[in-house]
Amino acid sequence: MIWYGLLVAAVAGERVAELVVARRNERWSTARGATVTGEGHYPAMVALHTGLLIACPVEVWLADRPVVPALAWSMSAVLAGAQALRWWCIHTLGPRWNTRVIVVPGLPLVTGGPYRWRRLRHPNYVAVIAEGAALPLIHTAWVTAALFTVLNAALLIVRIRCENRALAAAPAPTTTTPSTPTTPTTTAPA
Repeated sequence: MIWYGLLVAAVAGERVAELVVARRNERWSTARGATVTGEGHYPAMVALHTGLLIACPVEVWLADRPVVPALAWSMSAVLAGAQALRWWCIHTLGPRWNTRVIVVPGLPLVTGGPYRWRRLRHPNYVAVIAEGAALPLIHTAWVTAALFTVLNAALLIVRIRCENRALAAAPAPTTTTPSTPTTPTTTAPA
């Protein structure tokens, strides 16, 4: 159980790192006239993700969940893949990535990195979905995995609609000049 607590703590540390990046990026965006939308669902998102990190070890401890090696190893691989995808999204979006819905007017959508696949408009949320299932299942916390998955699905419906509306309302990108990057770096904030 100690190793699992350390794993969950490492994921929590990663979340803190994301918040530091998001805060820095928020300053960058607001300095460029960005608008912030969707503040109504943001506290629920923070609570849900915090609840996941608390519920994982609590369920394991209270329900005396066993480790099933095949499940633990496969879910560890899914978790590692989710983290890699998340940071690929963050790297690709650069200073436009955020945990809030923030859109800088006049900037083009990203078409690089994981955003090049048009059918996968929100790759960061694929990472969130995978992580939300994998982290609890590493130690067979199936109630936490199921509950997070259902609540996260409801929240993502709200979040993705909010992002799509914000992007649709944003002013169109200005024409490309030599000082304007031709490779866009963002779609919706994560």
